Amino acid sequence: MSTVERPCLGHELQRQRAALHRYVTSLVAADPHHVEDIVQETLLRAWQDADRLDHDDRPIRMWLFRTARNLVIDAWRKRRAVPVGLATELVADQPDVVNVADTVCDRVVLLDGLRRLPAAQREILVHVHLLGRAGEDVAAGLGIPPGTVKSRTHNAVRALRAVLDQAA
Repeated sequence: MSTVERPCLGHELQRQRAALHRYVTSLVAADPHHVEDIVQETLLRAWQDADRLDHDDRPIRMWLFRTARNLVIDAWRKRRAVPVGLATELVADQPDVVNVADTVCDRVVLLDGLRRLPAAQREILVHVHLLGRAGEDVAAGLGIPPGTVKSRTHNAVRALRAVLDQAA
């Protein structure tokens, strides 16, 4: 009774390495280091999953190519993702020390300008710009149409600019 020897996964992976490298190069072309990282990660995953891979009955090449393709896609998504937090170029332009006197003066001038506006315009500016409420929420809270909120906000901003220009 002859027994058929099971091909060693290590030898099969060595035989497929060149084809896998060519395939990943066709996907990532520009960066040979990135290609090598993907190839090595794919072979490592194949080795780690050796007990679950059915490489006797089916060629392992398809599994390797699919895994490499998924790794390339994951790397692309990772590079494309928008980082959370502040960008350093936005923060670099800001002064390190806040001048409290300037902040207080700005607030005094703004409050004085708001006091000079009619009550309806002042109310809209407070809700929309100081409290940051959405136009629909302001309209519902004040019992006025959303279009009225938009026009009052526009007119109130123009009036406040005029008042602030007179004060300057």
